[in-house]
Amino acid sequence: MEMFAEKYKPKNLKEFVGHKEVVDVFLKWISKWKPNSKALLFYGMPGTGKTALIHAYSNEMKFDFIEMNASDFRSAQQIQGVFGQSMKQASLFKKSKVFLIDEVDGIAGREDLGGVGAIIKIIKESRFPIVLTANNAFDPRLRTLRQYCQLVQFKKISVFDIEKRLREICEREKIKAGGEVLKVLAKRSEGDLRSAINDLETVSQGRKKIAVENLAILGQREREANVFEVLRDIFKAKTAQAARLALIHLDKDPDEVFWWIENNISKEYEKPEEVAAAYEALSIADIFKQRIMKRQNWRMRAYMIDMMTCGVSMAKQEVYKKFTRYQYPSNIIMLGRSKEGRVAVKEILKKLSTVNHCSMKKFRSETLPFLKILMKDQKFKKSISEAYDISKDDVKLLINT
Repeated sequence: MEMFAEKYKPKNLKEFVGHKEVVDVFLKWISKWKPNSKALLFYGMPGTGKTALIHAYSNEMKFDFIEMNASDFRSAQQIQGVFGQSMKQASLFKKSKVFLIDEVDGIAGREDLGGVGAIIKIIKESRFPIVLTANNAFDPRLRTLRQYCQLVQFKKISVFDIEKRLREICEREKIKAGGEVLKVLAKRSEGDLRSAINDLETVSQGRKKIAVENLAILGQREREANVFEVLRDIFKAKTAQAARLALIHLDKDPDEVFWWIENNISKEYEKPEEVAAAYEALSIADIFKQRIMKRQNWRMRAYMIDMMTCGVSMAKQEVYKKFTRYQYPSNIIMLGRSKEGRVAVKEILKKLSTVNHCSMKKFRSETLPFLKILMKDQKFKKSISEAYDISKDDVKLLINT
């Protein structure tokens, strides 16, 4: 099943949501564009339609659309290899071409080997319009590139426009949305249309009618919802760089995310060879994880993260355009259920180790095993309970540890 965000991506400018002033600027720019003109640099937060606008226009005009993610092609040689002569040669079967260089702020860094210079050269030599996108166009490292671009800001999409688009999707999907449910979803997205569409898809799963109370699942799992979004970004990333960047804004330890990925690989990937390759990458990440713990070598953390994000993401042969309901890792659920008991056991062990003048670790490994054997005798169990002033329930917890 195709995901809503992909299924309802605008096919033409009429379907493009909001940003009337931006569309006007774009149409004026492209109508007057000629060789040696400046490129157009779209900037703004994710989910506001920067890439969608170019896709919609190219599709409507039946132009060749050539796209490159700048963060994945960092050197001048790589960039020239992607665009090469294409930017100088006429289209064989279509009226014209439009070039998109996505995420140019991801290319600016000391490790780049002439990447920014190569983009500037392309802008100067291209016979076709070039559009760039960035989250932050004012990064100091883009200073030189900005001189060759006309900047256009994509602001947050209005609640009204997002609500209108969600209603259109509901009508097409035959989903009844009662009360203020769509307005709440629109406000909750904070101007990110893609996020709002993803939330609508999550809430409507298994339902043909949704109400405000159904949104509780999003509120109760606000941090977890971020995890679901990160999983989607990793599994559906088209480039290794995009998969790696997925963890940047997530407020969770990578060790925990490891288990989220492990639990959902087989739900996302369908081909046995993809599943095998993904688990192979994850097993290498696990080796690094163990070495970090044993050697306290935290420099290996980067390798662990690369394998559990890039390695798993690149295991697929193609991006699955379906909606996947990601699930909590089973071991985290189990730990959550047993948390109260584990806290109680820890308190008991702390008390017993203090009385015996040893560490909790030593008491647990050297004394507790023999104590469990001795406590099979009911009289001895009672004496232990009285001697250490612990209840019968605590003794039972101790035996089952």
